[in-house]
Order: sequence, then structure tokens, then C-alpha cells
Amino acid sequence: MIGIISDTHDNLTLVRRAVRLFNDAGCDLVVHAGDFVAPFTARELRELAAPVKAVFGNCDGEKTGLLKAFEGLGEIKEAPHLFSHAGLRFVVCHLDGPVERYLASNPCDVLVFGHTHRPLVERRNGTLLINPGEAGGWLGGRCTAALLDPETLEATILPLE
Repeated sequence: MIGIISDTHDNLTLVRRAVRLFNDAGCDLVVHAGDFVAPFTARELRELAAPVKAVFGNCDGEKTGLLKAFEGLGEIKEAPHLFSHAGLRFVVCHLDGPVERYLASNPCDVLVFGHTHRPLVERRNGTLLINPGEAGGWLGGRCTAALLDPETLEATILPLE
């Protein structure tokens, strides 16, 4: 199982709930699509039983601190972050604007993005698009994350409340 989260925006209570959700689900990877905001939020992910692959979001101004917080945790990069896991090719970005360009230029099985704070699971031209929604809950009030089964390529949006 793969845990997917985005737009945590310093809400430590909900980050801790997501960590429990991902650990309880037996995730062997967690993907964060950006907008941690402060490095102390990323440090909460140290309780995960899985490594983290992440990208910077538009609200992640303290990049040096986030890079330091990620030491021994996984990796955080500028978007797009391309990698393979469980036999699947991933592209992770934060902003939704470049999604079409990434789909056209980076063949992948799964494209993860955030920024809109609206959950989405959709298949487009053979690629599974996943926006886990906002984990922080500050904008829309609906706090969500996603679980992806890499064997069936099915994703589920789950509440964090």
C-alpha cells in the first residue's frame, strides 16, 4: 500500500492522524505532494514506518529547513519528481496547472498532485491521477488523504477526521 498526502499546512494533529492511517494500512511508501509549510511539519513524518517521497509546494518557502528535516526520512525535490516504486512509474508535482504537460512529456502509471485542496481520483489516457485533497483542512474544512494499492492500481480517498 502507498499513502498519499498533500497540503498539510502545519496542521500537526491531522499529520499525526495521517501517519497512523498510513502505518495501520502497512504502507511501504508515502508520497507528499507539497505544502508542508514549515520544517517541523515534515519532522512529524519520522513516525512513519515507510520512507517519504515529496515535492516542494508553493507555500514551502523554507526549503533549506525542509531538506534538513528530510535527512534520513526520504527525499524532497522540486517538481516534477519522477521515480519508480512497486513496478509503477510515478510523477509527483504540487501545482495542478502543469499536469497536462507532465502527462504529455513523462509517460507514467501514476501522477500525484495537490494544490487545489480538492480530492480527485481519475484515469486519463492510461494514467491514474490522484489528488489526495487537503490534509490540513484550513481551506475547505475537509481533511483527506489517499491510499493506493499498487497491485490493483486502485486509489481510495479517506477522511482524516
